[in-house]
Amino acid sequence: MKAEAPKDAAGPKRLAVVRVRGKVHLRRDIKETMEHLNLDAANHCVVVDARPQYLGMIRKAKDYITWGEIDAKTFKKLLEKRAGVPKDKKIEDLLKNAGYKTIDEFSDAFMDNKAGLAAISGLAQAFRLSPPKGGFERGGIKKPITLGGALGFRGKNINKLIERMI
Repeated sequence: MKAEAPKDAAGPKRLAVVRVRGKVHLRRDIKETMEHLNLDAANHCVVVDARPQYLGMIRKAKDYITWGEIDAKTFKKLLEKRAGVPKDKKIEDLLKNAGYKTIDEFSDAFMDNKAGLAAISGLAQAFRLSPPKGGFERGGIKKPITLGGALGFRGKNINKLIERMI
C-alpha cells in the first residue's frame, strides 16, 4: 500500500498523522522514523505537508499509524484544545509573539503552507490526544482500514477520528 498524496490540484495539502500502536516490539528503523515524525506515543498526532520526504516516512510507518487530509476547522480545534503550550502561557500569547493576531489567522496561514508550527516558539510539534470515543474500528489496531481496522490512509475521514479524539 502506497502513501497517497492528496489528489487536489490546488497545491500541497496538510496531512494529519496519528500514531495508533505503541512502542513494544518496534523495529529500530520504524522507531527512528516515528522519532523523525515526532510521534512519541500512541494517540499522538502531527500535521505535516504532503512533501515526498514525509510521504516516504509515512509509507515506512504505515503499520503503526493512520493518516489523511486534515481540514482547517479540525486543525483550528486541535490548536485551541490540544496545543502543547507551557503551563504559564496561553496559545493566544504565543501567536501574538509570532506576529499573528488570532488563532484563525494562524490556522489559515498554516493550511496555506505559509506558516509552520515551528515558527511559534514554545509550542509543541505534536498534539497529545485521548483515545477515540467509541474506540477504534472493530477490526482493531493491527489491521488496515481496508480490512475494517484502524491503520492506513483515511482521506477526509481522519477529521472524524480526530474529532472523536479531541
